[in-house]
Amino acid sequence: MEIREAQRRVDGWIQQFEEGYWGPLTNLARLMEEVGELAREVNHRFGQKRKKPDEPDKEIADELGDIFWALICLANSLQIDLDAALERTLRKVTERDHDRFKRKES
Repeated sequence: MEIREAQRRVDGWIQQFEEGYWGPLTNLARLMEEVGELAREVNHRFGQKRKKPDEPDKEIADELGDIFWALICLANSLQIDLDAALERTLRKVTERDHDRFKRKES
């Protein structure tokens, strides 16, 4: 699925409710909450902090999906085209960092 299609599907779901999108600060807080959940899971699996014995495992992929949902909600609420935003970032990074890292030998 392309990002534009994901944005359209999220918008279709949100628009069926009278409340619509939350405001930008609430959407940002929700995004940060989801990033925190990802950080907790990664730290439990790969870091020094271990889970409590009664704490259930979460899927990292699901946490990334939750982050993507919250990011799309924020972008949609601000009428930002994420396909275009990502394209600009990819161009910026690939040009800026073209010679920054050692390339693999073929």
